[in-house]
Amino acid sequence: MNDNIDYGAPAELFPATGARHSGVAYHRFETLGEAVRFAMEELPPKYIPGAVIESEEVRYGAAEIRNLYAAAGYPLTRKG
Repeated sequence: MNDNIDYGAPAELFPATGARHSGVAYHRFETLGEAVRFAMEELPPKYIPGAVIESEEVRYGAAEIRNLYAAAGYPLTRKG
């Protein structure tokens, strides 16, 4: 994964198939950091495996989203 991730770039979240039934649908975020935080803290865990975040023409799957959230460079405060 690129070490120069721009967490401030706009991003889009495409939840897993079936997530719409739980009230989670496609969503645009002002920043990649916000999209990652939403995916990790608000998205029901069963929908994370199929979720995709796209930012600056790069697509991040579930493992990459987890890595972005855990990275030392993640700019937002994490829950607990």
